[in-house]
Amino acid sequence: MRKIFYGWRIVGAGGALQFLQSMLLNQAFGIYVAVLVEERGWSKTSLSAAAALKSTEVALLGPILGWLVDRFGSHGLVRIGIVMFGIGFMLLSRIETLVGFYAAFVVIALGSSMFSNLLVSVAIIHWFEKHRTRALSALQFGGAIGGLFVFLVAWSIQSFGWRPTAFGSGVIAIVLGWPLASMIRSRPADVGETVDGLPPVTKDSGQAEAPTGPAFTARQALRTSAFWMLSLSHGFSLLVVMAINVHAITHIKEGLGYSLSQASLFFTLVTFGQFLGVMLGWLLGEKFIKRKVAATCLLMHAAGLLLLTYAPGPVILAFALLLHGVAWGLRGPFMQAIRADYFGRRSIGVILGLSTMVTVIGNIVGPVMAGAFADAYGNYRLGFTILALLAGAGSLFFLLAKPPKIPNPT
Repeated sequence: MRKIFYGWRIVGAGGALQFLQSMLLNQAFGIYVAVLVEERGWSKTSLSAAAALKSTEVALLGPILGWLVDRFGSHGLVRIGIVMFGIGFMLLSRIETLVGFYAAFVVIALGSSMFSNLLVSVAIIHWFEKHRTRALSALQFGGAIGGLFVFLVAWSIQSFGWRPTAFGSGVIAIVLGWPLASMIRSRPADVGETVDGLPPVTKDSGQAEAPTGPAFTARQALRTSAFWMLSLSHGFSLLVVMAINVHAITHIKEGLGYSLSQASLFFTLVTFGQFLGVMLGWLLGEKFIKRKVAATCLLMHAAGLLLLTYAPGPVILAFALLLHGVAWGLRGPFMQAIRADYFGRRSIGVILGLSTMVTVIGNIVGPVMAGAFADAYGNYRLGFTILALLAGAGSLFFLLAKPPKIPNPT
């Protein structure tokens, strides 16, 4: 029986970790926001600031984590992260004040950043060359499937309360996440394998060595316009992603007149669409110019948010959430794949980490602007509309992000 390439096992373990993070945090955060606004009377802006705090923390730590993963690998960081993630949820279950909520969320955010898509993607980039986009797309299946199960978090909060749900989430994260994190290996050489699982090329084999591709340092990457165009366009897409993750459930409940359970059920369509988008990415792989696909996805994000904002009925609402989800699932894996194609593996961890310092603009501005406009005007319509228009305009940055000239060897 042919041995399974260990790189695909890393994809599977990484996808399962993304499943946990998506179900327990990324997609569930909006449910906690809706419940805490009603129970504690905290403003939408103040709760949105927690999402901004998470994004700021990730941006500040991104270059450091990128350097650490380039220098020491992903293995240890991922295991530490899953433990901190679980402890953060346990702390969340005990909070009484808004300050306590922020403190618990800092721990959750730090943990999640250490087993995030970014860190696992760095490992996958080192394991795959020929099937890199397909592997990165497969990684996203976990997050998409996790979103489909977010209704379990909503059911648990309604049945048992948000405190037991938060504590249970922490326990589940550690118990299930630790063995998955232990499977992550940073490079093929760590387990005696090669990139893509291909036989090693020897001098006597008669085979030509595979081209190594670009090998930018972080400093060289920063000097290219491609780095900045990709980072800006990625950030503009996150305006919509984060605004919807944080506020969609509350908007559907308060602005469109559905119950919390109905809003949560509608919201699962985002992750169902994300799953479809990931499947498209798996099939498309290297067949199309990635930056043009990404630009199209940004226009889909914008259209989805506008339809969500003014949805006159359940059919349009469902279509809006599906459209946004498909765009997210298709675009997401292409972000890391484009950067790896453009800049190579040499310093990819630091390059991805530095890019978060730009993309954080979308992470912060999206939810905070939406929340602030909702508090000021009593609904999300104006805030969502502005964010959608900004995202649509941001598609131009993807079109301008052409491959950089490969620098001279240093």
